[in-house]
Amino acid sequence: MGMSVGASEGEEDQAISTINTTPLVDVMLVLLIIFLITIPVVTHTVPVKLPKERNLPTQTKPENVLISVTQDGDVYWNATLIPDNPTLVEKLEKEAVKEPQPEVHIRGDQKTRYEAVGKVVMACQRAGIAKVGFITEPPPRGQ
Repeated sequence: MGMSVGASEGEEDQAISTINTTPLVDVMLVLLIIFLITIPVVTHTVPVKLPKERNLPTQTKPENVLISVTQDGDVYWNATLIPDNPTLVEKLEKEAVKEPQPEVHIRGDQKTRYEAVGKVVMACQRAGIAKVGFITEPPPRGQ
């Protein structure tokens, strides 16, 4: 291993053209240590069991109630426009007393505000409907 202490007699000083990587290595080691210390703290969360994804085909029965929510927030009972939320609750209460109780299937447009769909879910809850489902598009094949 050689070491340069200066120019010998008659030689001029030359500029050192190599990059000093020692500060870079020091910074990288400090960052590595910081990440190793902080990652376990960041990933600490409350333990919950998340639901598994499943795609079950819809079993369409004539007694099922199909409610559609458009992009503008309009609510349709099958193909009939429901003018307001109290009317929806009233119609759902009539269905809730039937034996067996029908399922309510909600079809919300992809660009519908969650508030509009939430109002339908709340109306189902107020009417005493036990089974509420959301109808979605199946994922494309191959995924």
